[in-house]
Amino acid sequence: MNGNQLLIRGGRLIDPLHGLDTTGDVAIVGERIVAVGRAPAGFSPDHILDASGLLVLPGLIDLCARLGEPGYEHEGMLDTELHAALVGGVTRVVCSPDTDPVLDEPSLVEMLRWRARRIKSARVYPLGALTKGLQGERLSEMAELTRASCIGLSQADTPIADTKVLYSAMQYASTFGYKVWLRAKDAALSRGGIAASGAYAQRLGLAGVPVIAETVALHTVFDLMRATGCAVHISKLSSSQGVELVRQAKAEGLPLTCDVSINNLLLTDLDIGYFDSRARLDPPLRQGRDRDALRAALADGTIDALCSDHTPVSSDDKTQTFADAAPGATGLELLLPAALQFAASSGLPLAHALGCVGHRAARAAGLHPASLAVGEPAELIVVDAQARWRATPEALHSQSRHTPLAEHDLQGRVRHTVIDGRVVWSDSAATAAA
Repeated sequence: MNGNQLLIRGGRLIDPLHGLDTTGDVAIVGERIVAVGRAPAGFSPDHILDASGLLVLPGLIDLCARLGEPGYEHEGMLDTELHAALVGGVTRVVCSPDTDPVLDEPSLVEMLRWRARRIKSARVYPLGALTKGLQGERLSEMAELTRASCIGLSQADTPIADTKVLYSAMQYASTFGYKVWLRAKDAALSRGGIAASGAYAQRLGLAGVPVIAETVALHTVFDLMRATGCAVHISKLSSSQGVELVRQAKAEGLPLTCDVSINNLLLTDLDIGYFDSRARLDPPLRQGRDRDALRAALADGTIDALCSDHTPVSSDDKTQTFADAAPGATGLELLLPAALQFAASSGLPLAHALGCVGHRAARAAGLHPASLAVGEPAELIVVDAQARWRATPEALHSQSRHTPLAEHDLQGRVRHTVIDGRVVWSDSAATAAA
């Protein structure tokens, strides 16, 4: 659908950035919103989307997704994964640098961006590797990666064992105003662990990852932030103790943002069940008190954003014993249901709760937030918040369809996704009047 004028009619308009929650229309001309609430006089749309009984939201942003390229095409082709993003209402994707080869060269970043632009799907924002090959030994060419459109520098899930290297990286990044994205994961304390330390892992005989693997790393990062002034984003916080350290660091005024994955927000170690490899994740699922603390921190703003941690894993690598299975799960299509579940359980107004996948996430990434304001680019989704479904392999569009949420009742499905005024995806069950 490439009409010049588009009307989204009669939806519940929710804009977390401006606290908007009202019923009305959105009128779009070309790539931009020209009216919110009521279409302007004389507006003659080429296409109409009937949003009666549906939500109209700014497009979602996902701060942690792996897209399968370059290097893992058998696990998630770029076009397939970006299509899954559109189905899930994710219009912006921040992608991790742990590809093959690693995103430590500007030419690789430029190729990824070129491929994403050709597909004309969700927007891709790469993170460049903080160190060459993510080996934690030599610093990458941060300036060149930033010029190639990397929005930050990251080690993905690979910790830097040598604190002096991390100190040098943060010094350099701080000097030039680059943001560093880190997992709070001590290399030695997490080595060999495959489940969260605790009674359940012990009962199953699974090697544990202790909470101190996260908290020791956080103490180190925060000390280095104090020494360097470097801005840091902590990816996929997983423990109640980690939450408290982040809360204290923010109260101190450190330039810090962080996110939590949908899996750690919704699940606990008990969801491993009887060695269910779909629940083999990194970070591992922790205890109920950790999940509750993560939910409370997302609600009060200590945690800035909710991410999918979308990690396509092939069936060959996933359908093994729990210990041998590759960690990871699909998530792009589950970010919206997770956000809606969080909104329902948090007691917050919907317009406030959804900021964790909207303007709060965008600001953590240094991006201009999407909104429903007049004059802004038309980047929005139309959502049936009452639609119930299960994330069975048949219901998912990602090339990898393994998720520990597969047996859960989910609520919320995207009916239309609009980017730059174009309807780039519509559910076949949705109706559009012309």
